[in-house]
Amino acid sequence: MQDFIAVIPARHASSRLPGKPLLDIAGEPMVAHVWRRAAASAAARVVVATDDERIRSTMAALGAEVVMTRDDHPSGTDRLAEVAERLALADDAVLVNVQGDEPLIPPALIDQVAARLFDDPEASIATLAEPIADVDTLFNPNVVKVVRALSGRALYFSRAPIPWDREAFAARPEVLETDAWLRHIGLYAYRAGFLAAYRDWAPAPLEQLEQLEQLRALHHGHAIQVALATRPHPAGVDTAEDLARVRELLEPSKGAL
Repeated sequence: MQDFIAVIPARHASSRLPGKPLLDIAGEPMVAHVWRRAAASAAARVVVATDDERIRSTMAALGAEVVMTRDDHPSGTDRLAEVAERLALADDAVLVNVQGDEPLIPPALIDQVAARLFDDPEASIATLAEPIADVDTLFNPNVVKVVRALSGRALYFSRAPIPWDREAFAARPEVLETDAWLRHIGLYAYRAGFLAAYRDWAPAPLEQLEQLEQLRALHHGHAIQVALATRPHPAGVDTAEDLARVRELLEPSKGAL
């Protein structure tokens, strides 16, 4: 595989879990677990991007490369664009955005999303998806769905249950008969040139309706490749319950690492 950079955005502010990146899990801050997972991937370089001195000093002490970014970015994509600019990356450089609240992220998925972008030189973004197996997940607006073309490129992302089965969905179904529905996994690979253009675009109407920033790329005619994840993607940490679950899994006695 060609070289790529894994970037871990880590903001200290969080409405549900303040200071989330530094919360302790098995003796280390959450973001350190993410960093170690990213370092186990094929990434040529792993960078923690933060706007908080506490995160910078903690991760620098562990040996991580840290880039300080502004604290007013409206999205993680904008933060990644600043990182690409600060690192003076060429337009064709590939960055993988690894969320700082995913301490269980499999390194193989980081490699897969980067490889998918390298496989399609005309695409600006690559991401992952996995089949949806149950009705509640399909109809949950917090679960983002994606439909794609034969080429693997995304046609649309939505919080609605797409595609809509006109016959079966006349009433809410009890089971799903096929694996036609895909859940989007929020792991992205970007080309640096795309990121430079993205931050200058105003939010797109569909993006504002769905509250999905990847729709801005489709609105401007950029291709997004979507690969089926080669292994399960564990849930990240959004709530105190999530944190307790991950702490249980990563206890040294469990041997999870």
